[in-house]
Amino acid sequence: MWERWCRRREEVLQSDVLPSWYTTRRRRRGLAAAGLAGLAMIWAGTVVSWHLAPSDTAMVVTITLLAVSVAVTLPVVSLLNIATRGTMSLAEHRLDERQVADRLRAFTVAHRIMLGVLVALVVAVMASGTERVPMAAVAVGVVALFETHMLLPVLVAGWRLPDPPPDDEDDPA
Repeated sequence: MWERWCRRREEVLQSDVLPSWYTTRRRRRGLAAAGLAGLAMIWAGTVVSWHLAPSDTAMVVTITLLAVSVAVTLPVVSLLNIATRGTMSLAEHRLDERQVADRLRAFTVAHRIMLGVLVALVVAVMASGTERVPMAAVAVGVVALFETHMLLPVLVAGWRLPDPPPDDEDDPA
């Protein structure tokens, strides 16, 4: 049953669902930027919770930002997974050598970016000078960190993916 599920997932990732959204590098970068905007919404919810919690306004704004973020990032990640042909989501033994190399590069870049995010977060928290941190801000911040950590490799892979070489049939030679 597990093998059948893996094969089905691989078939879906090899299909061309909405190819016009990711066929060119410019469009894939647009998708990656939309994914980053979705992540930024979660971080904005953290800032709102930090400054306004506990209040009804903070709760409504944070939940709204989280819902919009999910609505944006789910299709983006799905399309980028299809664009990369499952490089970031399939098991390593199901990938060829080029895909494994692309995956490792994407993880390396994503981890470097994540280190920058963590350093910036520590500096921002230390510079804030507040003695009391609202638990809502901590909870939303943990969700933001988790989502950032999980989505960055896919976004980096989508951003870095080159356009396929032109077909030989187009050459008049």
